[in-house]
Amino acid sequence: MRLNQLSVPNNFSKGFSSNSVWSLAAVLFMFLLPAEKSFSQEIKQDSIKRPKIGLVLSGGGAKGFAHIGVLKVLEEAGIKIDYIGGTSMGSVIGGLYASGYNASQIDSIFKKTNFDELINDYIPRSSKNFYGKKNDELYAIVLPFSNFRVGIPEALSKGMYNYNLLSSLTRNVRHIRDFNKLPTPFLCIGTNIETGEEVLLNKGNLVQAMMASAAFPSLFTPVEIDGNLLVDGGVVNNYPIKEVRNLGADIIIGVDVQDDLMKRKNLKNATRILVQITNLQSIDKMKSKIKDTDVYIKPDIRDYGVISFDKGEEIIRKGEEAAFAVYEKIKSLVNEDNFYKKPKLKVATDTIQIQKINTDRLDNYTKEYIRGKLRFKPGSTITYDDLKTGINNLNATQNFSTISYCLQPDGAKDDLDLVLKENPTQTYLKLGLHYDGLYKSAVLLNLTHKKTFLKNDVTSLDIILGDNFRYDFNYYVENGFNISFGFRSRLNQFNRNVTTSLSGIISENPNLNLINVDFLDLNNQAYFQTIFVQKFLMGGGLEYKYLKINSPTLSNTENIIDKSNYFSVFGYLKYDSFDNKSFPRSGLYFSSDLQTYLASSDYTNKFKPFSIAKAEVAAARTLFRRATVKIGADAGFNIGSDSIAFFDFILGGFGYNKINNFNYFYGYDFLSIAGNSFIKADITLDYEILKKNHVNFSANFANLGDDIFTTVDWISMPKYSGYAVGYGLETIIGPIEVKQSWSPEMSKSFTWFSIGFTF
Repeated sequence: MRLNQLSVPNNFSKGFSSNSVWSLAAVLFMFLLPAEKSFSQEIKQDSIKRPKIGLVLSGGGAKGFAHIGVLKVLEEAGIKIDYIGGTSMGSVIGGLYASGYNASQIDSIFKKTNFDELINDYIPRSSKNFYGKKNDELYAIVLPFSNFRVGIPEALSKGMYNYNLLSSLTRNVRHIRDFNKLPTPFLCIGTNIETGEEVLLNKGNLVQAMMASAAFPSLFTPVEIDGNLLVDGGVVNNYPIKEVRNLGADIIIGVDVQDDLMKRKNLKNATRILVQITNLQSIDKMKSKIKDTDVYIKPDIRDYGVISFDKGEEIIRKGEEAAFAVYEKIKSLVNEDNFYKKPKLKVATDTIQIQKINTDRLDNYTKEYIRGKLRFKPGSTITYDDLKTGINNLNATQNFSTISYCLQPDGAKDDLDLVLKENPTQTYLKLGLHYDGLYKSAVLLNLTHKKTFLKNDVTSLDIILGDNFRYDFNYYVENGFNISFGFRSRLNQFNRNVTTSLSGIISENPNLNLINVDFLDLNNQAYFQTIFVQKFLMGGGLEYKYLKINSPTLSNTENIIDKSNYFSVFGYLKYDSFDNKSFPRSGLYFSSDLQTYLASSDYTNKFKPFSIAKAEVAAARTLFRRATVKIGADAGFNIGSDSIAFFDFILGGFGYNKINNFNYFYGYDFLSIAGNSFIKADITLDYEILKKNHVNFSANFANLGDDIFTTVDWISMPKYSGYAVGYGLETIIGPIEVKQSWSPEMSKSFTWFSIGFTF
């Protein structure tokens, strides 16, 4: 009751003097003073008390970059976000912000991310084993094959690139399983693909939750969480405002980056149609949600699509512009007493101590196989890069349809919990095409089957049809850190004018240095190999070779130069970190071989046991953005008795499958110079003028002859030299290359074509 509302009866007032009245007033004032003081304090406290602010971030693919721009403006205004809810791209950016990153850090993260690799679920070449590198770089088309029926290839990405990236970025909160306990409480939305129901994700593995919420249908495989198969939450709830209010938000700031419904003329591709289907319901629901949003921000990003990742900086600026358009509303939520500046997150150490590696029992693969792929064992200290490499190694096998993992606390260390689901497809039909100047045109048909006889095994048969029939059969059992073993049988044949050295004939005519031959090489190997210091491949084995060389130019009845069986033992050490086989931008390559020929059926009666040693080293490096240089060196020599001429080092040509001791050499025709020892150096400068379009210049120099290392002549000026300018195009069937080659020692130049992967 206010003071001016007090009513005093007349007869009551008459009994008091004026002094008494003032005394009564003083008493009443003293009585009311504490109440007035308490009320003013309450008003002051209410003015200080900050309302809880919730942030809602919608999905929209690349359009979600606008969220980063909005976050920058909110931080500039001093807004402290108390709760975050997001869907799809909103869940990814919201999850990172809830983990502790500020807007500028998230901006830097997204600018450094290669979204081409993210969408394509890029698997580095270094993640493939040597068997995989050889076999995966042969085929243009890979199709599932079962019950003599060809299936449709899986177009879905497992999203491992994204999973690895988010796991590293959220390392500070890797042990938190209740999202309310994150630095900023967080939730996101997924869609149960089986029931169509909305699934609230606010507990569990944060990375897995973000991945599920952003699993755009047809682009990424669904994510299984607690038995539910989840896809993009935007299908059912692209703007989780109700869920964020339920967390306790008084004020909602909402950022809407989803598309409006498109007209018929704009529905021209599958991505837009899928987005339209997703938006049919969500846009109608947004009408009421917009009304319930206190500060609604709608960036003008109509000119961008859900996969416009190359326009990220522009979209971020659009987010900033939209936030500044309502800046007065935003600023009204803050005063001097509650202005907040979010600090940069101090990212935790990159080092992880792995106590245990936990996996479910697999039907077709052993624990040794899994740990061999991871390249680390329980008790190891690793980095997140090591973890990413290990997961990429598993992904590169294509043996698992689903791969996920999380790090569980185990004292001061971590347990790695791996969830692997085996790929139900075990048989594949693969196709390839190739043309070069030696083997001519060829079509490759391959049948690959896994788990033929043993766990961890793979059986592969190449049938090559064309101008020269060939085949290549491989059976390989990989045992991780333990010894792996395999068997290989291949047939190669061609007809070509080649050096007389290959025929073993010494011509009396000095002008005759080439002879036309039919060459057939049947090779069978049984081998074992293992990983050496986790990087090198070391192995050895036994070899049986049948060699048949005919020449129609000879005068003898059978026209046979050689028809012998050869038995040998061999050993090798290899290393290969090239990021691309045909056009490497970085990496090293090393290969060394020692082969001892022990016995022969000796058709020519000239065989004596001998050995051949050879080595190759190469390095590639990026000079600047699109320019690279590759430098290499090769050398080889025989040991012991004189080697058989058929196994000499034979150089010349480009683009063919190198077998035995054949090797490329610019400036000279295919297999046109030879000797039992050689040393060669080469350099290639490559410039990518357009994406996947290359122009290059190459030069090579060599000393080649018989026993050149017995003197110091091999370090003299090169006897042979050659140069080439070329154009290369990376295509689905492999590289297409054309080279114009010449040598100062030759009177003519050569134009070579190589089309498709080399086999």
